[in-house]
Amino acid sequence: MTDEEFVAAFENCTLPLTSFRHADHVRMAFLYLSKYSPLDALRNFSTSLARFATAHGKTSLYNATITWAYMLIIQERLARVEQRQNWVEFAAANQDLLDRDDSVLNKYYREETRMSDFARSTFVFPDK
Repeated sequence: MTDEEFVAAFENCTLPLTSFRHADHVRMAFLYLSKYSPLDALRNFSTSLARFATAHGKTSLYNATITWAYMLIIQERLARVEQRQNWVEFAAANQDLLDRDDSVLNKYYREETRMSDFARSTFVFPDK
């Protein structure tokens, strides 16, 4: 699936939930940040992700803190490279972002903070 097809299927909620795992979330965040300014990407991706979760009956899965934190980390890493990267290049250079089991967010957040009801609805700053 091309990047454009992937984004379109996500935005119109036809992408199967089974085709949207952790690495796919990171890819989608990367694509939004490649297309929009950081603040517009954050707003648009957060809105689309919440809509996608609702369309698939998984409203409890959306977590504002995790979404924002990954978006901010991805944006920082994009800003640090001298030339524009495509998804394959970015993924190869940032494997730590793709590891769901050993999340990069473990460096910044306590588990109970990151998974709290408050963190699900509101971005919480790192507490480590």
